[in-house]
Amino acid sequence: MNYKSSSYLKKGDHIRILCTARSADERPLQPAQKLLESWGLQVSFGTTIGKKEHQFGGTKEERLEDFQQAIDDPEIKAIWIARGGYGSVQLIDAIDFSALLPAGAQGVKMESKIIIGYSDVTLIHGKLQSQGFTSVHSFMPLELIHKPEISVESLRLAIFGESQIITIPNNDQLPQQVLKAPVVGGNLSIIYSMLGSDTFAETEDHILFIEEIDEYLYHIERMMYSLKRAGKLDHLKALLVGGMTDMNDHEVPFGKNAREIILSLTADYDYPVLFDFPAGHITDHRTLELGKQMTIEMTPKTIKFTQ
Repeated sequence: MNYKSSSYLKKGDHIRILCTARSADERPLQPAQKLLESWGLQVSFGTTIGKKEHQFGGTKEERLEDFQQAIDDPEIKAIWIARGGYGSVQLIDAIDFSALLPAGAQGVKMESKIIIGYSDVTLIHGKLQSQGFTSVHSFMPLELIHKPEISVESLRLAIFGESQIITIPNNDQLPQQVLKAPVVGGNLSIIYSMLGSDTFAETEDHILFIEEIDEYLYHIERMMYSLKRAGKLDHLKALLVGGMTDMNDHEVPFGKNAREIILSLTADYDYPVLFDFPAGHITDHRTLELGKQMTIEMTPKTIKFTQ
């Protein structure tokens, strides 16, 4: 798969914050607005900000219209989705991404814009990667006040096109090697929900990233079995595991934790399984550029990730 790289931002560019799933009001988004403005960006809020239709940021028609308008507007260079939850699946098959292609909807040459988010936004990432676009897996603007500076700087580096290096300990004593491949993936539950659809990104010769929150351990195993049976764990370059946060169990224990489940279902493969990558539903959430090549260097003491 040859991915069409998003154009990185520069000072003066316009970023839109909007909802594709759960609702968000403008006031809690103001810290994100101030941050982006301090980086020299222009910020606007979509029409879905402040709207409520039950738990959603407006009806599905309103959310679709808001997202589509931001996709089609050549002045908007990036879209940061305000909040996750549930709801992007209601829109995904109706979104027209043709404006991101070389000949846009208005016949104007356009460049792929940056779409930022995670969790429920994994569905949008999957659609983009399946069509050959890159995108940005990062925390939501509503979460900004809970994020350490290192996470915030990781987002800035990614959207402005600056290289970033993330280093973690090689606690599993994985053998020394260097590998390079594009990264795809996101939230495990959303990846699982995309099986059999045209929204599922290519995984062969890719690094697959997964993370999860608030799931029962038996369901982690069910989802991993489903990916394996569908062939989505075959021929990976690596499996990258982020936060597996707040896992649940029953009174009678399942008998394995999330790490053990993942290791047992990847034991047949010869690619590395890398745990504790700092991304997902965790405080220190670093940014990944999905569809972009990552270099992983494993030494006896550390694992270094470069994008």
